[in-house]
Amino acid sequence: MRLISLDEYHPQTMELARPVFDKFRRILLAQGRSIHPTILKKLEDLDIRYIFVEDAVSKGITMEEMVDMPTWIECIQAVQKTYDALKQKAPFPLKDVQLTVKKLVDEVYKRSAVVLVPTTFLAEELRHYAHAVNVSLLSIQLGKKKGLNQLQVKDLALGSLLHDIGKVQTEDENHPEVGFEILRKNREISLLSAHVAYQHHETLDGSGKPRGVNSSQIHEYAQICALANTYENMTSKEGYAPHEVLEFIMSKSGYWFKEELVQLFIREVPIYPPGTKVKLNTGEEAIITRVYKNPQRPDIRLLNSDTELSLVDHPTLLVSEVIADNDKYKKTMDTYKEKEGTQ
Repeated sequence: MRLISLDEYHPQTMELARPVFDKFRRILLAQGRSIHPTILKKLEDLDIRYIFVEDAVSKGITMEEMVDMPTWIECIQAVQKTYDALKQKAPFPLKDVQLTVKKLVDEVYKRSAVVLVPTTFLAEELRHYAHAVNVSLLSIQLGKKKGLNQLQVKDLALGSLLHDIGKVQTEDENHPEVGFEILRKNREISLLSAHVAYQHHETLDGSGKPRGVNSSQIHEYAQICALANTYENMTSKEGYAPHEVLEFIMSKSGYWFKEELVQLFIREVPIYPPGTKVKLNTGEEAIITRVYKNPQRPDIRLLNSDTELSLVDHPTLLVSEVIADNDKYKKTMDTYKEKEGTQ
């Protein structure tokens, strides 16, 4: 199994490995089937950009590093209910939020590395809530690797999960302050969690929002959330590859983000998720099969020989570029559109 962009799909060689969901979290397409060009066009119209597929090249890849899909969907649903409750001025569903945080913490702690499901795997109406879940997952991973205790990780996770809660009332640059006010009014929510929402757009150099505070005034939890938020937005919303985003984050080390946290982020976030096709410095093509010992040195399978090896054990082997089979999809869709035009 592997996660591909929609423009890499080839109906003759691939079938769905995971269901595709609509905006109501209902199954739009079931797994185990190929996708007709007419359905591909509908997915394209819905702006669904990623799908999970099974094909010959990804045989045996389990993607065990990725969060459990039903749990991911449940957590997205819980975030949506929380936003809806606040919009309707209903009681804050704290118990549901705390249960969601526990689920996310459990998911991260049973994995050595965390690979996110892009929010563009879902219909557009769900992406804001999926973004919140993904930011929380990344923040938990960083908190775990930084050595925070479980209580500290839960405070970080809750703040990260609700970092954009202020958008219930406003979409402008003041949403962090609005979110802080919403969270701090609940006595059962830690002020540290509230400050994650308050400061997740602040930067070390004082150029951030809403207050333009500098490094000494920004809590570390907020910095962790800011890193996760930047990464998630750039990979899911803006479509950058993970290694491109990590390069951008490194360029902001010491300016936007603490150098120590940037180094931690680089060590712990997989550059090449399982299922990614790559070219090595030897010219050979390979597919990432597992992220295990070192997130930056994954296990691979050479495509010309099916030889499996770990880059940890072969330090001279390097990934030189990511391979995407975009031409296949374009040819499929061009053929479909020509047929459609003659009808």
